[in-house]
Amino acid sequence: MRRALRLHPNSLCSAVTRIAVDVARPVAGTLVLTYAVTGSIGDLRLPPAAAPARTDELWRHTCFEAFVRGVSGETYYEFNFAPSTQWAAYRFTGYRSGMRIAAEIGAPQIEVSFGAEGYTLTGAIEADQMDLSEKTPWRLGLAVVIEEQNGQKSYWALAHPPGKPDFHHADGFAYELS
Repeated sequence: MRRALRLHPNSLCSAVTRIAVDVARPVAGTLVLTYAVTGSIGDLRLPPAAAPARTDELWRHTCFEAFVRGVSGETYYEFNFAPSTQWAAYRFTGYRSGMRIAAEIGAPQIEVSFGAEGYTLTGAIEADQMDLSEKTPWRLGLAVVIEEQNGQKSYWALAHPPGKPDFHHADGFAYELS
């Protein structure tokens, strides 16, 4: 199902007019997220393609993110997908606490395509590798950091808590996936 992301109220973005995410579970154990960005794609700062590799601090530039947790409990996972096809997976035991690299998560499949007015990134995660107390249903937080050529960053998510952008906040886990 396709969900539109909202621009954070304190963010400005002149390059992007819309971001939406399709969420699918085409086969058991797999979670596929397809992020579709509409706007002046040439105005985005997109890193060049690189070998897919686990990499930290991807969120400092254009980055597509997903946060996954069970409907109860505090444990959640953060996934980062970069246009370069680099990626990251972290596990948290609570809100921004107990962070560790989620070594149990294997490399996702990442595919990108783009044109003058659209950019798409698809990330496929082997979701059965997640160590959540409940396998389903899940609460998802879907988010994107956009960096424009001029260095300006904007923050997009399904839902934003009050205050500064915070994709880890419980308010951001706004999509329930059965």
